[in-house]
Amino acid sequence: MADEQMADDRSGAPAADTDGEAGGALGGTENEVPGEALSAPVGVPTGAPPARPLDAIDRDILRLLQTDGRASVRSVAERVHVSRANAYARINRLIDDGVIRGFSARVNHERAGHGASAYITLKIVQNSWRTVREQLKTLPGATHIALVSGDFDVLLLVHTPDNRTLRELVLTRLQAIPEVLSTRTLLVFEETDLNTDPRG
Repeated sequence: MADEQMADDRSGAPAADTDGEAGGALGGTENEVPGEALSAPVGVPTGAPPARPLDAIDRDILRLLQTDGRASVRSVAERVHVSRANAYARINRLIDDGVIRGFSARVNHERAGHGASAYITLKIVQNSWRTVREQLKTLPGATHIALVSGDFDVLLLVHTPDNRTLRELVLTRLQAIPEVLSTRTLLVFEETDLNTDPRG
């Protein structure tokens, strides 16, 4: 639905190995290399060197962790056919290089009480992206924000309990931001997660 119809335009936990031993990709005593600890995924440090090129094994590790962020280092190593120490070192490097930014759960938003989801496009005042971004980050239910090219400037994904809450979010929060010139709301009827488990 378009917001022109809504008065628009103003011009993870550690996983268990199959043998019952606990340990996720971010740690766990069974999977740790003695004397080492996996780096915390805090993003790319200021002044960090460019990320190193990824090979086929790195990309397989990324696919596995995107599917199951709780996978143990042992499980990852077995599935990409490298030693546990090698897998451990590669995951650490991917974190240090900022390729892996963190580990999180994929949520079924409807079952989690968010019955309404929408992509919202925004046109904003020129050169106001950083100001707008900081305000969008405070919106309840906002899960993704992107600066884009084309007919609009910003793409925002939100999840709310119901359509009424979504409407209030748009009319009372988004359109109250001075730098937002107009919005358009695209309701999400169905979603398909492409990060399906390759073992399934």
